[in-house]
Amino acid sequence: MISENLKTLASVEYLNMLKISHELQSFATETEKGAANVAQALGFRERQMIKTLIFETDKGEAVLIMVGGDQNAVSGLLKKALGSRNISMCNPEKVKAITGYQIGSIPPFHWQPEGFRTFLDASIMSEDILGVGTGCWGKEILITPENLVRASNAKVINLTQKEAST
Repeated sequence: MISENLKTLASVEYLNMLKISHELQSFATETEKGAANVAQALGFRERQMIKTLIFETDKGEAVLIMVGGDQNAVSGLLKKALGSRNISMCNPEKVKAITGYQIGSIPPFHWQPEGFRTFLDASIMSEDILGVGTGCWGKEILITPENLVRASNAKVINLTQKEAST
């Protein structure tokens, strides 16, 4: 049974509006924050639960980076992708101001203004299904990598593997 609050999530409404196939799953709201914990609660591998990270360049541009829950972006690759030598992760207050969401369940789509850049690590494209935040802790959107790219308008690039070319 879908609860009333699932019907009104802006991230879900966005996917429905675009007719992008997805599935909703719930997990206990007592679950400790983090992709590994969400993966365990839902029965997936950590790589399949996507971390949505907001970075800022020295020019004041904020960007969304998506990597698997067990991955970290390589600084040099990220700097090259963003075209800036000086980048930093946004603090929680800035993330909330930019996205409208608290860190922990930021949806990777629907809140970005025109021209906002979004990047997805290329290695994620080989997964069958991915989990992304809905904006409401305890709810997860399951979506194919292709549909995630479509929904988020992400550029798919290598962000996590040093030896691979970008």
